[in-house]
Amino acid sequence: MRNFLAEVPALQSLRLVVGLELRGRGDVQLYRVELPGPQISKDIASDAKVRLTVSRSHFNELAVDGRIKHWRAAFEHGDAKVTGIEQIIRLIANVVEKQDERARTRKARG
Repeated sequence: MRNFLAEVPALQSLRLVVGLELRGRGDVQLYRVELPGPQISKDIASDAKVRLTVSRSHFNELAVDGRIKHWRAAFEHGDAKVTGIEQIIRLIANVVEKQDERARTRKARG
């Protein structure tokens, strides 16, 4: 999560509560992630505006080396799913896309 926020600095000041659902073999772990921070607690996020569902094994990989491209691939392949308030989801997607475009422009110039 910290890698992702470092790559997209515009999201660092976003005030948002995210419910994180990690699915494993026969069980589900629920976490509450509060931004900015992130402040993470093992709790049901009843006040979450967005819910992120990921398999535990895939999340472990994303947590260690989760860059924008890795997260995008996880969503495209169905390994990660997001639900919640559509406007917030679109806002985050737009901010990430613009940051990705800036990064590609810098690489092309450099």
